[in-house]
Amino acid sequence: MTKLFKTLRSGAATLAVAAIVTIGFAGEPLLAQQPTTLAEALGPAPAPAKKDVNPAMWVVRDSDTTIYLFGTVHVLRPGLNWLKGDIKTAFDASDELILEVQEPSDPTAMQATVNRLATNPQGITLRSLLTPPVLTKYEKTLGTLNIPPVALDQFEPWYASVTLTTLPLMMQGYDLNSGAEKVLMTAAKAQNKSIGQLETVEQQLGIFDGLSTKEQVAFLDVTLDGVPEITTQIDALVDAWGKGDLVTLDKLMNEGMESYPGLYDALLTDRNANWVEWIKARMNRPGTVFMAVGAAHLVGKDSVQAQLGAQDIQSVQVTKH
Repeated sequence: MTKLFKTLRSGAATLAVAAIVTIGFAGEPLLAQQPTTLAEALGPAPAPAKKDVNPAMWVVRDSDTTIYLFGTVHVLRPGLNWLKGDIKTAFDASDELILEVQEPSDPTAMQATVNRLATNPQGITLRSLLTPPVLTKYEKTLGTLNIPPVALDQFEPWYASVTLTTLPLMMQGYDLNSGAEKVLMTAAKAQNKSIGQLETVEQQLGIFDGLSTKEQVAFLDVTLDGVPEITTQIDALVDAWGKGDLVTLDKLMNEGMESYPGLYDALLTDRNANWVEWIKARMNRPGTVFMAVGAAHLVGKDSVQAQLGAQDIQSVQVTKH
Protein backbone atom coordinates (compact mmCIF):
# COMPACT_ATOMS: atom_id res chain seq x y z
CA MET A 1 0.00 0.00 0.00
CA THR A 2 3.00 2.29 0.38
CA LYS A 3 2.93 2.76 -3.41
CA LEU A 4 -0.34 4.62 -2.98
CA PHE A 5 1.17 7.33 -0.85
CA LYS A 6 3.98 7.90 -3.35
CA THR A 7 1.40 8.19 -6.12
CA LEU A 8 -0.69 10.76 -4.27
CA ARG A 9 2.10 12.90 -2.88
CA SER A 10 1.51 15.67 -5.42
CA GLY A 11 -2.08 15.93 -4.17
CA ALA A 12 -1.58 15.00 -0.54
CA ALA A 13 -4.63 16.86 0.72
CA THR A 14 -6.79 14.65 -1.53
CA LEU A 15 -6.00 11.63 0.62
CA ALA A 16 -6.86 13.52 3.79
CA VAL A 17 -10.14 14.63 2.24
CA ALA A 18 -10.91 11.04 1.27
CA ALA A 19 -10.36 9.86 4.82
CA ILE A 20 -12.76 12.48 6.19
CA VAL A 21 -15.52 11.96 3.66
CA THR A 22 -15.48 8.17 3.36
CA ILE A 23 -15.34 7.34 7.07
CA GLY A 24 -18.38 8.16 9.18
CA PHE A 25 -16.45 8.21 12.46
CA ALA A 26 -15.94 11.81 13.47
CA GLY A 27 -15.15 11.91 17.15
CA GLU A 28 -13.34 14.82 18.75
CA PRO A 29 -9.58 14.21 18.48
CA LEU A 30 -7.93 12.98 21.67
CA LEU A 31 -4.79 14.80 22.74
CA ALA A 32 -2.78 13.54 25.67
CA GLN A 33 -1.59 15.83 28.47
CA GLN A 34 -3.69 18.81 27.39
CA PRO A 35 -3.24 21.85 29.65
CA THR A 36 -6.63 23.14 28.50
CA THR A 37 -9.70 21.76 26.81
CA LEU A 38 -9.62 21.46 23.05
CA ALA A 39 -12.18 24.25 22.71
CA GLU A 40 -10.04 26.57 24.84
CA ALA A 41 -6.93 25.69 22.85
CA LEU A 42 -8.66 26.48 19.57
CA GLY A 43 -10.14 29.76 20.78
CA PRO A 44 -13.46 31.25 19.68
CA ALA A 45 -14.77 30.01 16.34
CA PRO A 46 -15.57 32.50 13.58
CA ALA A 47 -19.21 33.57 13.46
CA PRO A 48 -21.16 31.12 11.28
CA ALA A 49 -22.29 32.34 7.89
CA LYS A 50 -25.94 31.57 7.23
CA LYS A 51 -26.26 29.97 3.83
CA ASP A 52 -28.82 27.85 2.00
CA VAL A 53 -27.32 24.87 0.17
CA ASN A 54 -28.88 22.06 -1.84
CA PRO A 55 -27.03 18.73 -1.68
CA ALA A 56 -27.99 15.81 -3.90
CA MET A 57 -30.35 13.02 -2.88
CA TRP A 58 -31.65 9.89 -4.62
CA VAL A 59 -34.47 7.44 -4.03
CA VAL A 60 -34.85 3.69 -4.53
CA ARG A 61 -38.38 2.33 -4.26
CA ASP A 62 -40.73 -0.51 -5.02
CA SER A 63 -44.43 -1.01 -4.28
CA ASP A 64 -44.10 -0.84 -0.49
CA THR A 65 -40.54 0.30 0.31
CA THR A 66 -38.79 3.64 -0.18
CA ILE A 67 -35.10 4.24 0.58
CA TYR A 68 -33.67 7.73 0.24
CA LEU A 69 -29.91 7.99 -0.37
CA PHE A 70 -28.37 11.19 0.96
CA GLY A 71 -24.67 12.06 0.68
CA THR A 72 -23.15 13.72 3.74
CA VAL A 73 -20.04 15.57 4.81
CA HIS A 74 -19.05 14.47 8.30
CA VAL A 75 -17.68 17.83 9.45
CA LEU A 76 -19.12 21.20 8.38
CA ARG A 77 -19.09 24.84 9.37
CA PRO A 78 -22.13 25.97 11.37
CA GLY A 79 -24.78 27.94 9.54
CA LEU A 80 -25.36 25.77 6.46
CA ASN A 81 -29.08 25.25 5.88
CA TRP A 82 -29.58 21.99 3.98
CA LEU A 83 -32.26 20.07 5.92
CA LYS A 84 -35.07 21.71 3.97
CA GLY A 85 -37.18 21.29 0.85
CA ASP A 86 -37.15 17.82 -0.72
CA ILE A 87 -34.55 16.61 1.77
CA LYS A 88 -36.63 17.55 4.80
CA THR A 89 -39.78 16.18 3.20
CA ALA A 90 -38.04 12.85 2.63
CA PHE A 91 -36.56 12.83 6.11
CA ASP A 92 -39.86 13.66 7.80
CA ALA A 93 -41.61 10.91 5.83
CA SER A 94 -39.06 8.28 6.83
CA ASP A 95 -39.62 5.74 9.58
CA GLU A 96 -35.93 5.26 10.30
CA LEU A 97 -32.55 6.89 9.84
CA ILE A 98 -29.64 4.71 8.74
CA LEU A 99 -26.08 6.04 9.11
CA GLU A 100 -22.68 4.58 8.31
CA VAL A 101 -22.02 4.33 12.02
CA GLN A 102 -23.82 5.46 15.15
CA GLU A 103 -21.50 6.78 17.81
CA PRO A 104 -22.16 5.46 21.32
CA SER A 105 -24.21 7.80 23.46
CA ASP A 106 -21.63 7.36 26.23
CA PRO A 107 -18.51 9.38 25.26
CA THR A 108 -16.34 7.17 27.47
CA ALA A 109 -17.30 4.15 25.36
CA MET A 110 -16.11 5.91 22.21
CA GLN A 111 -12.90 6.98 23.91
CA ALA A 112 -12.30 3.41 25.10
CA THR A 113 -12.70 2.09 21.54
CA VAL A 114 -10.31 4.67 20.11
CA ASN A 115 -7.78 4.00 22.85
CA ARG A 116 -7.96 0.27 22.24
CA LEU A 117 -7.43 0.55 18.49
CA ALA A 118 -5.20 3.61 18.28
CA THR A 119 -2.83 3.39 21.26
CA ASN A 120 0.75 2.19 20.93
CA PRO A 121 2.01 -0.69 23.09
CA GLN A 122 3.54 0.31 26.41
CA GLY A 123 6.99 1.85 25.95
CA ILE A 124 6.55 2.76 22.28
CA THR A 125 5.94 6.36 21.27
CA LEU A 126 4.70 7.67 17.97
CA ARG A 127 7.83 9.71 17.39
CA SER A 128 10.02 6.65 17.94
CA LEU A 129 8.33 5.01 14.94
CA LEU A 130 9.06 7.83 12.52
CA THR A 131 12.04 8.07 10.18
CA PRO A 132 14.17 11.22 10.69
CA PRO A 133 12.70 13.09 7.68
CA VAL A 134 9.11 12.32 8.71
CA LEU A 135 9.87 13.16 12.34
CA THR A 136 11.25 16.57 11.35
CA LYS A 137 8.19 17.29 9.22
CA TYR A 138 5.86 16.00 11.93
CA GLU A 139 7.31 18.15 14.72
CA LYS A 140 7.29 21.21 12.45
CA THR A 141 3.59 20.62 11.70
CA LEU A 142 2.78 20.25 15.39
CA GLY A 143 4.55 23.54 16.05
CA THR A 144 2.52 25.26 13.33
CA LEU A 145 -0.69 23.98 14.93
CA ASN A 146 0.52 24.86 18.45
CA ILE A 147 0.29 21.24 19.59
CA PRO A 148 2.87 20.02 22.16
CA PRO A 149 5.20 17.31 20.76
CA VAL A 150 4.03 14.82 23.41
CA ALA A 151 0.33 15.31 22.63
CA LEU A 152 0.05 12.37 20.23
CA ASP A 153 2.98 10.24 21.39
CA GLN A 154 0.75 7.51 22.83
CA PHE A 155 -1.11 7.00 19.53
CA GLU A 156 -0.37 5.01 16.39
CA PRO A 157 0.59 6.90 13.22
CA TRP A 158 -2.80 6.38 11.52
CA TYR A 159 -4.58 8.16 14.36
CA ALA A 160 -2.14 11.06 14.21
CA SER A 161 -3.01 11.32 10.50
CA VAL A 162 -6.73 11.54 11.23
CA THR A 163 -6.16 14.05 14.03
CA LEU A 164 -3.89 16.29 11.97
CA THR A 165 -6.52 16.29 9.23
CA THR A 166 -9.34 17.26 11.58
CA LEU A 167 -7.71 19.85 13.84
CA PRO A 168 -6.83 22.40 11.11
CA LEU A 169 -10.47 22.33 10.02
CA MET A 170 -11.68 22.96 13.57
CA MET A 171 -9.25 25.86 13.80
CA GLN A 172 -10.92 27.36 10.73
CA GLY A 173 -14.44 27.12 12.10
CA TYR A 174 -15.48 23.61 11.07
CA ASP A 175 -17.48 21.87 13.76
CA LEU A 176 -17.97 18.14 14.33
CA ASN A 177 -21.38 18.85 15.86
CA SER A 178 -22.46 20.61 12.66
CA GLY A 179 -21.64 17.57 10.52
CA ALA A 180 -24.60 16.19 8.61
CA GLU A 181 -24.84 13.01 10.69
CA LYS A 182 -25.01 14.90 13.98
CA VAL A 183 -27.75 17.14 12.61
CA LEU A 184 -29.73 14.16 11.31
CA MET A 185 -29.35 12.22 14.56
CA THR A 186 -30.65 15.20 16.56
CA ALA A 187 -33.61 15.56 14.22
CA ALA A 188 -34.33 11.82 14.27
CA LYS A 189 -34.36 11.73 18.06
CA ALA A 190 -36.70 14.71 18.14
CA GLN A 191 -39.09 12.81 15.88
CA ASN A 192 -38.62 9.50 17.75
CA LYS A 193 -37.32 7.78 14.63
CA SER A 194 -35.48 4.48 14.77
CA ILE A 195 -31.72 4.97 14.17
CA GLY A 196 -29.52 2.22 12.75
CA GLN A 197 -26.04 1.77 11.34
CA LEU A 198 -24.37 -0.03 8.44
CA GLU A 199 -21.04 -0.55 10.20
CA THR A 200 -19.46 -0.28 13.63
CA VAL A 201 -16.82 2.15 14.86
CA GLU A 202 -14.47 -0.82 15.18
CA GLN A 203 -14.98 -1.77 11.54
CA GLN A 204 -14.38 1.76 10.30
CA LEU A 205 -11.29 2.45 12.36
CA GLY A 206 -10.05 -1.04 11.55
CA ILE A 207 -9.52 0.02 7.94
CA PHE A 208 -6.67 2.25 9.12
CA ASP A 209 -5.61 0.19 12.12
CA GLY A 210 -5.10 -2.77 9.78
CA LEU A 211 -2.28 -0.96 7.96
CA SER A 212 1.23 -2.07 8.83
CA THR A 213 3.39 0.36 10.81
CA LYS A 214 5.34 1.16 7.63
CA GLU A 215 2.12 1.94 5.78
CA GLN A 216 0.81 4.03 8.67
CA VAL A 217 4.00 6.10 8.71
CA ALA A 218 3.71 6.59 4.94
CA PHE A 219 0.09 7.67 5.43
CA LEU A 220 1.18 10.16 8.09
CA ASP A 221 3.96 11.45 5.84
CA VAL A 222 1.52 12.23 3.04
CA THR A 223 -1.00 13.70 5.49
CA LEU A 224 1.66 16.12 6.76
CA ASP A 225 2.25 17.29 3.18
CA GLY A 226 -1.47 17.96 2.84
CA VAL A 227 -2.08 19.83 6.11
CA PRO A 228 -1.49 23.32 4.62
CA GLU A 229 -4.07 22.64 1.89
CA ILE A 230 -6.68 20.68 3.83
CA THR A 231 -9.01 23.59 4.61
CA THR A 232 -8.92 24.80 0.99
CA GLN A 233 -9.69 21.27 -0.20
CA ILE A 234 -12.59 20.80 2.20
CA ASP A 235 -13.94 24.27 1.36
CA ALA A 236 -14.03 23.24 -2.31
CA LEU A 237 -15.64 19.91 -1.44
CA VAL A 238 -18.35 21.50 0.73
CA ASP A 239 -19.05 24.05 -1.99
CA ALA A 240 -19.55 21.27 -4.57
CA TRP A 241 -21.62 19.25 -2.09
CA GLY A 242 -23.90 22.20 -1.40
CA LYS A 243 -24.44 22.76 -5.12
CA GLY A 244 -25.06 19.10 -5.88
CA ASP A 245 -22.09 19.25 -8.27
CA LEU A 246 -21.51 15.52 -8.67
CA VAL A 247 -18.73 15.80 -11.24
CA THR A 248 -16.60 18.00 -8.98
CA LEU A 249 -17.36 15.84 -5.93
CA ASP A 250 -16.20 12.74 -7.78
CA LYS A 251 -12.99 14.46 -8.86
CA LEU A 252 -12.21 15.82 -5.41
CA MET A 253 -12.95 12.63 -3.48
CA ASN A 254 -12.34 9.65 -5.69
CA GLU A 255 -10.06 10.52 -8.58
CA GLY A 256 -6.77 10.33 -6.69
CA MET A 257 -7.64 7.13 -4.83
CA GLU A 258 -8.35 5.25 -8.04
CA SER A 259 -4.60 5.25 -8.73
CA TYR A 260 -4.24 2.54 -6.09
CA PRO A 261 -7.03 -0.06 -6.10
CA GLY A 262 -6.23 -1.43 -2.62
CA LEU A 263 -7.24 1.65 -0.64
CA TYR A 264 -9.94 2.64 -3.11
CA ASP A 265 -11.61 -0.74 -2.73
CA ALA A 266 -11.23 -0.79 1.07
CA LEU A 267 -12.67 2.68 1.58
CA LEU A 268 -15.24 2.76 -1.20
CA THR A 269 -15.96 -0.11 -3.59
CA ASP A 270 -16.16 -2.96 -1.09
CA ARG A 271 -18.19 -0.99 1.44
CA ASN A 272 -20.54 0.23 -1.28
CA ALA A 273 -21.08 -3.38 -2.35
CA ASN A 274 -21.94 -4.32 1.25
CA TRP A 275 -24.43 -1.47 1.46
CA VAL A 276 -26.05 -2.52 -1.82
CA GLU A 277 -26.71 -5.91 -0.26
CA TRP A 278 -28.19 -4.16 2.78
CA ILE A 279 -30.48 -2.11 0.52
CA LYS A 280 -31.59 -5.21 -1.40
CA ALA A 281 -32.46 -6.98 1.85
CA ARG A 282 -34.24 -3.92 3.24
CA MET A 283 -36.37 -3.67 0.11
CA ASN A 284 -38.00 -6.93 1.17
CA ARG A 285 -39.64 -5.14 4.10
CA PRO A 286 -42.13 -2.30 3.79
CA GLY A 287 -41.39 1.17 5.10
CA THR A 288 -39.51 4.39 4.35
CA VAL A 289 -35.81 4.77 5.16
CA PHE A 290 -33.52 7.81 5.10
CA MET A 291 -30.01 6.43 4.48
CA ALA A 292 -27.21 8.97 4.96
CA VAL A 293 -23.62 8.04 4.03
CA GLY A 294 -20.50 9.96 3.07
CA ALA A 295 -20.96 11.82 -0.21
CA ALA A 296 -17.99 9.99 -1.76
CA HIS A 297 -20.04 6.79 -1.74
CA LEU A 298 -22.76 8.29 -3.94
CA VAL A 299 -20.63 9.60 -6.83
CA GLY A 300 -18.44 7.95 -9.42
CA LYS A 301 -18.32 4.72 -11.37
CA ASP A 302 -18.37 2.48 -8.28
CA SER A 303 -20.99 4.40 -6.32
CA VAL A 304 -23.84 2.76 -4.47
CA GLN A 305 -26.22 3.82 -7.25
CA ALA A 306 -23.94 2.44 -9.98
CA GLN A 307 -23.69 -0.90 -8.19
CA LEU A 308 -27.46 -0.96 -7.68
CA GLY A 309 -27.91 -0.28 -11.39
CA ALA A 310 -25.63 -3.20 -12.26
CA GLN A 311 -28.19 -5.38 -10.47
CA ASP A 312 -31.13 -3.77 -12.27
CA ILE A 313 -32.20 -1.71 -9.25
CA GLN A 314 -33.00 1.83 -10.31
CA SER A 315 -32.15 4.90 -8.28
CA VAL A 316 -33.56 8.28 -9.23
CA GLN A 317 -32.14 11.64 -8.23
CA VAL A 318 -34.74 13.59 -6.26
CA THR A 319 -33.02 16.94 -5.85
CA LYS A 320 -32.35 18.72 -9.14
CA HIS A 321 -29.64 21.30 -9.76
